[in-house]
Amino acid sequence: MNVRRRHISAVALTAAAALGFGTLTACSSDSAAAGDTGSFDVVASFYPMAFLAERIGGEHVHVTSLTQPGQEPHDLEISARQTAQLEEADAALYLKGLQPSVDEAIGQSPIATKIDAAELTTLEEHGTEAGHDEEHGDEHGTEAGHDEEHGDEHAHEDEHGHDHEGGDPHIWLDPVKYAEVAEGVGKAFQKADPDHAADYRKNTAALVKDLKALDQKFRTGLANRTTDVFLTTHAAFGYLAERYGLAEEAISGLDPDTEPSGARVKELQKIAKEDGVTTVFYETLVSDRTAKTLAGDTGLRTDVLDPVEGITDHSRGEDYFQVMEANLTALRTALGAR
Repeated sequence: MNVRRRHISAVALTAAAALGFGTLTACSSDSAAAGDTGSFDVVASFYPMAFLAERIGGEHVHVTSLTQPGQEPHDLEISARQTAQLEEADAALYLKGLQPSVDEAIGQSPIATKIDAAELTTLEEHGTEAGHDEEHGDEHGTEAGHDEEHGDEHAHEDEHGHDHEGGDPHIWLDPVKYAEVAEGVGKAFQKADPDHAADYRKNTAALVKDLKALDQKFRTGLANRTTDVFLTTHAAFGYLAERYGLAEEAISGLDPDTEPSGARVKELQKIAKEDGVTTVFYETLVSDRTAKTLAGDTGLRTDVLDPVEGITDHSRGEDYFQVMEANLTALRTALGAR
């Protein structure tokens, strides 16, 4: 454990919370900052990483999330206080390429154990809203065929400066890839905190088993459907689509704040008509305005497909598994699954 312990006043803790250094409660009895807990202190970049740390670490870890519930992770900017508190942690768990300020802060920190989830599985390139003009398709296209028919330019950096050069970062939305990451995180915890290695190994195995069961639920639940195509506001579901033979058509690119072009909106209207699309999906952490506008223009309905970037009071579930099962229910309805 980190030996650099120090007392932090209640005022300091309040200030830290106000600056966005949120602490998850599942593995801690109070809101102590990283480095002052007597446990194996793990700083996680945002909810999917924090969820892994909590499930794998169990009672032995204290998990602190850099991204507050309800905060859009792509937009996170690390404060000076958060940077200082990072130095007090035993380990940092993050996903390089999703949050540039986190990448920079962790890269410059002296933390001994830095776990990049992007290195624990294979990242792939998925489409952006600009990518349907080329004659030839995406080498990672799905069975449904829209990626093959319309192509994908694979823009690596969006207009907001988010660097996705390493590929699509939304790996946690594929239960199989998320399980691969979980196994890597478990091994890293075992190495960093060998006194509790047996528990980390057991907890990892249990989590991987649950993720495999979730994968099977998606395979079974989506097996018989009337269409493969679904429309989203945010190109977050490329891995999920590829895993289950679906075709995601996103209004925006990998950055949920990117505004779609007029040509893209017209193209989506055509796709919806040709492929029997019934629903435009939006998410809980960004505005639903664009989705409702498109739906209104095309006579479609709207529903939530949650990228599980954070859990709030508006989430359809209290943790990753519950929200993903709610996503499955929404997809089954939209795709006409029987």
